[in-house]
Amino acid sequence: MNVAIISDTHIPSRAHSIPAWARRRISEADYVIHAGDFDSTKALADVRELASRLTAVGGNMDPRGLDLPDVQTVRLGGVTFVVTHGTGSRRDYEDRVARIVADQNVDGPVVGVSGHTHELLDTTVDGVRLLNPGSVTGAAPAQEATMLTAEVSGGDLDVTVRRE
Repeated sequence: MNVAIISDTHIPSRAHSIPAWARRRISEADYVIHAGDFDSTKALADVRELASRLTAVGGNMDPRGLDLPDVQTVRLGGVTFVVTHGTGSRRDYEDRVARIVADQNVDGPVVGVSGHTHELLDTTVDGVRLLNPGSVTGAAPAQEATMLTAEVSGGDLDVTVRRE
């Protein structure tokens, strides 16, 4: 299963649209995970139109009308993805996201997916793998537009960084 992992679109406050190269990867994916900060109902609608199947959470810049949860879990290819935006201080970001993942009490392979910092991240904290795809539009403070794709099968996860 091919999973597109994106976050921090920030449309229209910091970007006009998702770049064409990322739109193509999103539409070709079997599943899409968005870790929040769409920034508008239009941006959410655009991602929903591109994605064949979508799990999404709200971010600190999302309007209340989007009505997205703070945390969602989805099991794909034998791996459970715990998705949250990661809102809060950069200082304790990784520990905070790892606690959120641990609080879900998920058995088997589990990965935390978050956004908020606009910085690529693939690390392990307290035995939990954490992924942050950066900003798919390159919204400041990001230096470039990035996303992750993952091949997931039989509980194994192979992650690739994608950039323009």
